[in-house]
Amino acid sequence: MANKSKTGFDVDAYLKNAGSGRKIVQLNRSQVFFSQGDPADCVFYLHKGRVKISVLSSTGKEATLRLVSACNFFGEKAMAAEPGLRVTTATAVTACTALRIEKPEFLRVMHEEQPFSNLFASFLLDCSLRAQADLVDQLFNRAEKRLARVLLLLAEYSQPGEESTLIQPISQEALANMIGSTRPRVNAFMCRFRKLGFIEYNGRIRVHKSLLSVFLRD
Repeated sequence: MANKSKTGFDVDAYLKNAGSGRKIVQLNRSQVFFSQGDPADCVFYLHKGRVKISVLSSTGKEATLRLVSACNFFGEKAMAAEPGLRVTTATAVTACTALRIEKPEFLRVMHEEQPFSNLFASFLLDCSLRAQADLVDQLFNRAEKRLARVLLLLAEYSQPGEESTLIQPISQEALANMIGSTRPRVNAFMCRFRKLGFIEYNGRIRVHKSLLSVFLRD
């Protein structure tokens, strides 16, 4: 088993259960895991739900940096050499269940268990690649194409053959923040996507794979 070491350490079991230096936390929608300016003293592993990572400027403007889905870490700044204070806020978009791992325990398991270290390294690499893709998206793609990409990422087609996915609730304001545009423009794009049959939008958003045609268009 790839997630189990020669010593018998099981990564999956470790991340699913509470123990020394780690506990299961449950938050309702809109509750905050941590806020910008809090001590960066732990890392979270999301079991269920969706979490919004955002940042607030000195003028009070909020920007959504990413949305965290189940089976991913967040709050990873705590593992920096000098973590200091949180530079982002993590808010539950839906009801969430997560494992909270204190920094000393996280460091211990990173040093002692290679499978866990490999998993976290893969996560950090994925975050880096996603950040690069986001930067390219912002620099070279028009807002409509950026919105199509975000919706496709949120849909996360995990099963072969799935033609549509109902994504977690998200506001047009949050989508506008993610693509660097405005809510009226997002609303116009969403209406256009709906008319073309790329999405169904009636409170909740159902994304069809046909939306790929927008993202792949020159």
